Amino acid sequence: MSDTTQSQDSSDTSGEQPDGDTPTVHADEEVNVRIDDLTKVYDEDDGSGVVAVENLSIDIRRGEFLVFVGPSGCGKTTTLRTVAGLETPTEGRIWIEGEDVSDLEPRDRGVAMVFQNYALYPHMTVRENLSFPLRIRNYPSDETAERVEHTAELLEISELLDRKPSALSGGQQQRVALGRAIVREPSVFLMDEPLSNLDAKLRVQMRTELNEIHKRVEKTTIYVTHDQAEAMTLGDRVAVLNEGRLQQLGPPQRLYDEPVNRFVAGFIGEPPMNFMPTDIVAADGGYEARSDHFGIELPPDLVAAIDDWGGDPDVLTLGIRPEDINDAQLVGDATMAANTIEAYVRLIEPMGSDKFLTVSPTAEGRHEFTARVSPDSEIREDEFAEFSITRSKMHLFDDETGRNISV
Repeated sequence: MSDTTQSQDSSDTSGEQPDGDTPTVHADEEVNVRIDDLTKVYDEDDGSGVVAVENLSIDIRRGEFLVFVGPSGCGKTTTLRTVAGLETPTEGRIWIEGEDVSDLEPRDRGVAMVFQNYALYPHMTVRENLSFPLRIRNYPSDETAERVEHTAELLEISELLDRKPSALSGGQQQRVALGRAIVREPSVFLMDEPLSNLDAKLRVQMRTELNEIHKRVEKTTIYVTHDQAEAMTLGDRVAVLNEGRLQQLGPPQRLYDEPVNRFVAGFIGEPPMNFMPTDIVAADGGYEARSDHFGIELPPDLVAAIDDWGGDPDVLTLGIRPEDINDAQLVGDATMAANTIEAYVRLIEPMGSDKFLTVSPTAEGRHEFTARVSPDSEIREDEFAEFSITRSKMHLFDDETGRNISV
């Protein structure tokens, strides 16, 4: 499976293509939004095209909080804007509530979008900002007032209703922007990096509040972020994109424990997974990961994975997360267990609950990797130390395809 392979935790079911003006409806009541073989290409002035999203298919369950995450330019915002109707698919269809909405205007799709920019009207009070989406749709005044009051209670901003945006903090403005979407009672909420303008502490607080709001509202939410911490803490499922293609889709913990390829393994997790150049060689009926500086016996499940894979072990790279390189002690202390790595400690970063160590098999700094050790560790910089390895947490990646053959 290559880095551009789409991987989901359940199979996709694609709908029929519309036939002329005949509406096409899916019968699956569990699926609220269906992205069906979506491709979006932007034309360049020289006649070429830039592929922003390629062959993307995802079924989003009713009431689910789905997060799109990936680096800049991976296609996550383009996908969200296509669902919203702000972009037209080059190929593929969008289904909401069982109906093909690919050719409908944004206002007719039953979606509400929250942007990175709060886009509040500065001359209006909070009450007027919240009621505006209903007034332009000619809702009765009594229903508008009732919805505004209910939304303000839900977001705990009732005492702010008569203030203007300039008198609000960043977090309060964010709640009002959310409220303007909630008050419409849409089928789907679309959120494009809504917390990115907040400071670090407030972002953590708002992540918690978003989770609580989602549980109260119980509406399908599609959320875009480049921040993997947001993705892991908010999403029921997370879709990792790179270069317009879906890499993996699944619950956050599964992406962390069982990344399908090297891209996902390196993107999910902080600090990211270490990739260590080694030779995988046969030894005593199994295999061993060897370098000039260590030898680690592979556990039985990795031995079986290599045999099932059937490729050349010379093209495999060892992957291991920093928290699985630990129990450090200075070289020359009491002998440690087998399967340890000796490395030179170049940098120590105290993090309070842990210490992050940047280490290298040599003092020259080649092939650096990160270890995450106890804050009580007495390891010092500019010295060699031995590190134990949690062998059950190791992964093996095919250098040619990026595939994780361990999962």
